[in-house]
Amino acid sequence: MRRKFIAGNWKMFNDLKETKNFFESFIPALTKDEQITNAIKNNTLEVAIFPTALSLSTALDNAKDTPIIIGAQNACSDIEGAYTGEISPMHLAKAGITHVILGHSERRKLFYETNSFLNRKVKRALEEGLKVVFCVGETLEERDAGVALAMIREEFQVGLAGIPAKDIAEKIIIAYEPIWAIGTGRTASPEDAQNVCRSIRKMIYGLYDDERAAADTIILYGGSVKPENTKYLITQLDIDGLLVGGASVKADSLIQIVKNSI
Repeated sequence: MRRKFIAGNWKMFNDLKETKNFFESFIPALTKDEQITNAIKNNTLEVAIFPTALSLSTALDNAKDTPIIIGAQNACSDIEGAYTGEISPMHLAKAGITHVILGHSERRKLFYETNSFLNRKVKRALEEGLKVVFCVGETLEERDAGVALAMIREEFQVGLAGIPAKDIAEKIIIAYEPIWAIGTGRTASPEDAQNVCRSIRKMIYGLYDDERAAADTIILYGGSVKPENTKYLITQLDIDGLLVGGASVKADSLIQIVKNSI
């Protein structure tokens, strides 16, 4: 049975003090809500925070002995070496990080990360025991040209090449983020988001000929998610959770999204 997965991607927001303040507000709100805690105990809900690299240690310390998952926003395709400024997936795993976001459109566009390069990063992260939130999505131009699903299929097929169906279902979380909806205030309609997420699930079945992998893979929607649109998105059949950007930076906003997702 697929569980709901609510992930807050802080991007380059929240310094060390702001991170501490966030958890001082977020943890009591989370743990005092009986509906949320029951869902987490019953393994029907997971809540994850992806802080900046500098805030990872602070986040881990503050989230200790809580059910909150702490993940990284990026990781290198190698575990060590002369890679100035990179983050080793081995070091992340040793520090207690369990998840990493790879393939986010901002990494693809701003840092020129290709599908084949991301494939190396995904494989390395899995080798180090990390679970991967793998992002796919189309530009507005691709959407208007009617090639959105073709682009997503390429991102999926090349980016996850060589990953067994079992690992797709158990260690990969797919995040559908239409690029035109990220940080723009525009959100895909629940119906449009559902249609693409359903197509991704069918894509998994088609590529792997594995009904269980398609049924068990967690698929998120991301792109201008906020408390007001959470319920409309999360109730769609093939949307299992949300990758939240700006609305996850503040504790009160994210806790409301978590509440609205149950």
